[in-house]
Amino acid sequence: MATLTIAKTERIDVRATVSVKQLLQEAARSCHKNVSEFLLDAGIVAANQALADRRHFVLDDEQWETFRQALDRPVQSKPRLRKLLSEPGVLG
Repeated sequence: MATLTIAKTERIDVRATVSVKQLLQEAARSCHKNVSEFLLDAGIVAANQALADRRHFVLDDEQWETFRQALDRPVQSKPRLRKLLSEPGVLG
C-alpha cells in the first residue's frame, strides 16, 4: 500500500519548563514517537475536539424537523430582549 508523504514546511515553537519537557519526552517515548510527533498528534486531537461543535452536529429526523421548524418560524418581537440589548451593561 502506497502512502502519500506531505512535506512539513511550517514550524511551531513552544517554550516549557524542564519538568514539562521531561514529562512530554517520557510520554512520547511511551508512544514510540518523538516529542514533535507526540505534540502534533495530541494538538490535532485537541483542536478537532475544540472545534467539533462549531463545525458538525448530528440530529435524528425528529430533532432535525424541530430545528428546521424553529428556523422557518416568523420573527417574533421580544420586548424584554430588545430592552436588555439597548441598555448599557454592567461593564459599560
